[in-house]
Amino acid sequence: MKQIGFIGLGTMGAPMASNLLRSGFGVTVYNRTSSKSEPLRAEGAQVAATSQEAAKGKDIIITMISNDDSIREVFYGANGILDVIKPGATVVDSSTISPGLAREIAAAVEERGGKFLDAPVTGSKPAAIEGTLVFMVGGSADVIEEHRDIFDSMGRLLLHMGGNGSGAVAKLAHNAMVGIHNVALAEGFSIAVKSGVPADKFLELVKNGSAGSKQAELKGQKIIDNDFSNQFSLALMLKDLKLASSLSDSTGVPSPMLGVAKSMFQAGFNHGFGDEDLSAVVKSYEEWIGQKIGGGASKE
Repeated sequence: MKQIGFIGLGTMGAPMASNLLRSGFGVTVYNRTSSKSEPLRAEGAQVAATSQEAAKGKDIIITMISNDDSIREVFYGANGILDVIKPGATVVDSSTISPGLAREIAAAVEERGGKFLDAPVTGSKPAAIEGTLVFMVGGSADVIEEHRDIFDSMGRLLLHMGGNGSGAVAKLAHNAMVGIHNVALAEGFSIAVKSGVPADKFLELVKNGSAGSKQAELKGQKIIDNDFSNQFSLALMLKDLKLASSLSDSTGVPSPMLGVAKSMFQAGFNHGFGDEDLSAVVKSYEEWIGQKIGGGASKE
């Protein structure tokens, strides 16, 4: 059985590692906040004291880290895993990072005799728990097939996007649309509710009409219920939109809607909503219209 080192046990990483354990893989976990490792220990995981310990001697090393700076620390820092990757091992990075960094790390891993896949995911916390994530993967098709069993344990679909870095590109373009759709949903809600249309009726229309989107399905009822419990944080979405904006700038692609969405998420972050679900972007609209989307009561 393949031995896996899993580094990063946040909202997505912990359930992903749990699904690997349930599939019978040997899993060693590491998280900077050590208490997050304990539930996995109870499920049968080995718990490492450092990222190097988690990675050393493993067939597969999976990283699920929040941003570019943190992923650099994991690979190049004092306990950087580049120094302990065994020849022939495969590193799978499921973080959302800049494509340039993904290609840089791929080259560094290959220099040490390893293989690298940038394999970010979509589906947020519920899909991570249920093992129904969608992976968008950059790297060798042969390496992907070699580890198809790993991906199947955590997700329902794998899409090979091209060479190293293409998974990261696809994720940023995808999340640009997610952010835009969330802002569009919030704005549509606000127009309807402020004019007296019940939020639940409007959501039913959106889900059955041409304005329908996955975000309406996933976030519409949360907005109505004023439930901003975190499935994918507003802060992380803002980070992804900033990365997407940098990618857009570097390729010369005009992206006015991305710019508006980024500004709206920045406003939400500045108002202190960063640790809430990304759907909390609607709170800025609620402030503007003077009422909750779901409750319909004017703010005092």
